[in-house]
Amino acid sequence: MEMHIKTLTLSNFKNIASAQLEFSPNINCIWGDNGEGKTNLLDAVHYLSMTKSFLQSSDRFTYTYGENEAILCGHYDLNGYDEKIAISVKSSGDKTVKKNDKQYTKISEHIGHIPVVVISPSDTSLIHDSGEERRRFMNIVLSQTDQPYLRAMQSYNRVLQQRNKLLKSDTPPSQILLEAFSGQLGRDAGYIHQKRGELAAELNSLASEFYTLLSDGKESVSLEYTSDLNKGTMQELLEGSYHRDTILKYTSVGIQRDDFDFLMNGYPIKKCSSQGQQKTFLISLKLAQLSMMRKRYGFSPILLLDDVFDKLDMKRVEQLINMVSKEGFGQLFVTDSNKVRISDLVRKLDSQSRFYTVSKGQFTEVK
Repeated sequence: MEMHIKTLTLSNFKNIASAQLEFSPNINCIWGDNGEGKTNLLDAVHYLSMTKSFLQSSDRFTYTYGENEAILCGHYDLNGYDEKIAISVKSSGDKTVKKNDKQYTKISEHIGHIPVVVISPSDTSLIHDSGEERRRFMNIVLSQTDQPYLRAMQSYNRVLQQRNKLLKSDTPPSQILLEAFSGQLGRDAGYIHQKRGELAAELNSLASEFYTLLSDGKESVSLEYTSDLNKGTMQELLEGSYHRDTILKYTSVGIQRDDFDFLMNGYPIKKCSSQGQQKTFLISLKLAQLSMMRKRYGFSPILLLDDVFDKLDMKRVEQLINMVSKEGFGQLFVTDSNKVRISDLVRKLDSQSRFYTVSKGQFTEVK
């Protein structure tokens, strides 16, 4: 099986007033200075897959300034069948997602239908920011490959919010309600914990392999999954934290505190590695994500490489491009501000590759 986006039509998406582009099923390169629109193009491809930006959490920045609606439309080849995905985002807050002109009842039903993996400079937040960023990464990976996981997360977050609201009330919390919330949290948390543990084990193995390939085996990397549920069931944890929770007025245990520890030679990557080593690790982690998702789907997700070559020497750049251009990696989008850096290499690797330059949101194909 295979999957790729054939054409993309945009109207009032960020700084792109209008665009109609055709893509190679293999490698697509977009060149341009910072702020001209090359990252926004990749974000549009991501938006059609995940129904949201990989750059901002709010849809407020989706439509062009001064306009009331952004429209995105992609035509895909899914194993020989044509598929159309169209999304409308309005300034009023309304959003519609359609597959083959039929609107989804729930937007979340679309997640995982067109899988995508993005590697971008903002990935450094996975190393340097709080555990919230790493939990978000877990959710992005698993929500695309496991719909029951997505539903469990939605249920868990909803019930957690209800339990915290109950704990914050001025009157003593109802024991009956607390027990009901605990039961539902326990069921959801057990499934989420299991899937995150399986994800961690698989990513640990794959990321280590990719890092060895990209770094010539100079260092070893690993990741470890930390969770309150490693110590007991959710119900046991809630029983043990009851008095503390009533004092704090929020739920102090659970999978909302989960985290990944990223290690190099057994030490935290955040503290004992260079910027180049960190970037190589993050690329390895995302390639591990892609490899895992390819195994689940039977075809490769679309891979978006957004300005990833800074702080990588040319040897690692060539190793990366050679790796992701191989059969089995699927469709690739690459942005770069340096037109010379990869053009000759890509043309040599793929005769079907397509090249675009962008200036002020306008794209021109380069033959």
